[in-house]
Amino acid sequence: MLIARTINDLNTARATLGAALGFVPTMGALHEGHLALIEAAKANGAKVATSIFVNPTQFGPNEDFSRYPRTEDADLEKLAAAGCHLVWLPNVATMYPPNAATTITLTGPATNWEGAIRPGHFAGVATVVAKLFGQVRPSHAYFGEKDFQQVQVITRMVSDLLLPVEIIAIPTIREPDGLALSSRNRFLSPEDRARAPMLYATLRTAATAISAREDVTKTIDSACNNLTAAGLAPDYFNLVDARSLEPITSLTAPARILAAAKLGPIRLLDNIAVG
Repeated sequence: MLIARTINDLNTARATLGAALGFVPTMGALHEGHLALIEAAKANGAKVATSIFVNPTQFGPNEDFSRYPRTEDADLEKLAAAGCHLVWLPNVATMYPPNAATTITLTGPATNWEGAIRPGHFAGVATVVAKLFGQVRPSHAYFGEKDFQQVQVITRMVSDLLLPVEIIAIPTIREPDGLALSSRNRFLSPEDRARAPMLYATLRTAATAISAREDVTKTIDSACNNLTAAGLAPDYFNLVDARSLEPITSLTAPARILAAAKLGPIRLLDNIAVG
């Protein structure tokens, strides 16, 4: 497995990997969800690269940038065992040199939900991903559907900017009790960890009801009440058009329920297809 920490090293390593290259951008603290993306990229038959970079521009002023887990040695061991061919480990100065004058401005699928609650978040995500695409030059990039809005934002960015990268979304990887895997799950207290699967269970119940043509507004209200009763504080729980992410009040195809809820100090994100 090749490891690059400078642009020169990255360019040298990239030249050995061929035109077809699958890419999995990450912020580290890797879990089975990340490794599933590596496996999906390998299954496509190309070489596989990943990046580890905790991106400061996607964190708000009161968010957990300094607390975000950094486990480089363990991550590299996992990537080597998974058969990754190249790991790109840039530093902040490489990604954001002092004279940088360009960022990406977003509307469309970045507008609501996480975009409204975390102003600037998706601008930071899109800017760093565009930079990573330019550095690594992949033919395909793999993202997990746990962050469904992020997938739509990146897909739209690639389409709008005519970037030569195919975006491939991989279904959410879950614990046996349904909790979506996340690097932040390690911060859940034992009591909160026991309550956390309630978010996915509630999504499943709501999706079944809406698929059966029950009233959307009543179903969403009931879901939010059930989450609150279980000790979760919903930020949003909404039925949306799966492409535009605009809220809808009747079932269209394709549709998705997006949800985010606070559980103690941790925000849980999840979603489910409907119909």
